[in-house]
Amino acid sequence: MEWHRARFGRRYTGRRTSVLAAAALCFASVFIAPTQATAAPVRAGVPAVVESLEHINGNLWNFRVYSPSMNRAIPLLIIRPADTSVPRPTLYMLNGSGGGKDGSNWLNQTDALEFFADKNVNVVVPLDGESSYYTDWIEDDPRMGRHKWATFLTRELPPVIDAALGTNGVNAISGMSMSATSVLNLAIQAPDLYKGVAAYSGCAQTSDPLGQAFVRTVVELRGGGDPTNMWGPYDGPGWRANDPYLHAEKLRGLSLYISTGSGRPGPYETALAEAAQTSELMDQTLVGGIIEVATNVCTRHLADRLDELDIPATITFRGVGTHSWGYLQDELHASWPQLAASLGLAP
Repeated sequence: MEWHRARFGRRYTGRRTSVLAAAALCFASVFIAPTQATAAPVRAGVPAVVESLEHINGNLWNFRVYSPSMNRAIPLLIIRPADTSVPRPTLYMLNGSGGGKDGSNWLNQTDALEFFADKNVNVVVPLDGESSYYTDWIEDDPRMGRHKWATFLTRELPPVIDAALGTNGVNAISGMSMSATSVLNLAIQAPDLYKGVAAYSGCAQTSDPLGQAFVRTVVELRGGGDPTNMWGPYDGPGWRANDPYLHAEKLRGLSLYISTGSGRPGPYETALAEAAQTSELMDQTLVGGIIEVATNVCTRHLADRLDELDIPATITFRGVGTHSWGYLQDELHASWPQLAASLGLAP
């Protein structure tokens, strides 16, 4: 699902000076229909490596890291720690269904850059993965190409980031909407990689009718892909294997922060109304409200499951809030003390 963006959303700016490459990343702010995927020539024997990096400004950088499993370079936005005199931990932040390439990403739509400016943490935000669920697909998709995101995010990328940024090897991960499902699955599949997980306004279920409807909306309608290329036949073992609700026991021992709104309009809808942004208000209230109602149901199911298993977690049910970026920013702030503690940092 896509987080709705108010026009008063934030943008990062700054002069970009290329260090290793002249290529620039483009951020599209409109939906682009999926096209036929074309395979790049395989680069046999090339390991995961930083292909290029650019200093944008301050502590913000662009990296491009080559993924052998996907045979392409993945763009990343990276916020460096306020103090780099000693090794620091890393927070991976995944975007929603657009993968961040459409401008709907953490740095464009929230105050993440300012918020982390005084924090001693490396923040890594991939700008790719549209409608992929950040998982390993069992087949290449004719429209979406090759997705091996679990391999990239849990095996290929962390050693590269650790070496390039001189981290201390302690990691946490957060995600929203589509990637709120993904971060739970990634933590389950790589049990020793992350200390903390934050999942905002997502659906942990993937193998029941509600969860499959959520996934198919993202993959089919938004991405133009075939979900059976992701996890195989509907209701098959691949869908159950990637259902965090079914495998919640494997979340034990992690610092868990899970949140959702109610779907009811709140302060950010009021701000749109006061700014006379009628079309945005209607979209955010109706579409964003309906989506958040669904994530609320999913989150209550997960909360009940964790309670049954006696697995500690911070579960936040906001009384108001649609599926939109203002509430996501609030949840980033609210979850940070717990994420920071998991990383061994002061909040």
